[in-house]
Amino acid sequence: MVRTALVVDDHDGFRSTARRLLEAAGFEVVGEAADAAAAVAHAVRLHPDVVLLDIQLPDGDGFAVAERIAIDSPASLVVLTSSRDRSDYGARLNGVGVQGFIAKTDLSGERIVALVGAA
Repeated sequence: MVRTALVVDDHDGFRSTARRLLEAAGFEVVGEAADAAAAVAHAVRLHPDVVLLDIQLPDGDGFAVAERIAIDSPASLVVLTSSRDRSDYGARLNGVGVQGFIAKTDLSGERIVALVGAA
């Protein structure tokens, strides 16, 4: 069974790159969102297995979105991503609903699979 994914980032280019990486790793990307409000709405409607979620969004932060997804779509595994380093976020990366973190420069299908399991 193919696992599904939602990609959330305010940059079109990153969403496109993430889509290709996820699809190459065997995931079906069922949606994309460019902001926090759309991310929550898509997660609730689509119930993806995985949400690749940028921390810095124009209308909110990924931590708040991850908490909302944990309530509204609890089976979805949230992987946070950012152009900033892991050390910039500290213990917040261990928050509610967060499966893990991958820096955008380190994003790969292998890293995603390592956090959430194979598609």
